[in-house]
Amino acid sequence: MFSNFSTIGALALLTLAACTAAPDRYVVPQPSVAEQQRIAFRAVEIREVSLPAYAASDEISRLDADGRLSSDGGTLWADTPERAVALELARHLAGLSGARVASAPWPFESFPDARLDLRFESLVAEADGRFRATGQYFVAVPDGRRERSGLFDLAVPFDPEGGPQAIAAARGQIMLDLARFVARAGLR
Repeated sequence: MFSNFSTIGALALLTLAACTAAPDRYVVPQPSVAEQQRIAFRAVEIREVSLPAYAASDEISRLDADGRLSSDGGTLWADTPERAVALELARHLAGLSGARVASAPWPFESFPDARLDLRFESLVAEADGRFRATGQYFVAVPDGRRERSGLFDLAVPFDPEGGPQAIAAARGQIMLDLARFVARAGLR
């Protein structure tokens, strides 16, 4: 009788181990910055990146044609999305402008010339093969004279059959496109 309970317990542990297999994690490839974009500031802090709940989740989501967000729980971003997006934008803005750009908290002794907040309304892979980012940016400047805000609505194509790798590559490209847009529209 004891061996039957041991066998049942061992089978239960094996089943539990199979169910808790580690999910796949995907790194966002970083496209190279080839061009330069002058901005009006020498130092910019990316103070806040606000993502919708689904985009802030570690799970990679897709928007179905019927408007339903789905994810399978087995495909995750390699880094927390808000942190990763802030770092990606900082890298791209620095590469584009040559300015000192960092995400909050500001790591330097001297204060930044401008602070950038980004509030995303959407950041999602759509069923039609577009990765879309919409929202608003805010540029705060200590002197108050050059403060501004604006809306963004950007999309890049991806292959829906390409799986999570295609979605990750599209997110990397849209962050570069967003950095270009904010540099031109908000930081000049």
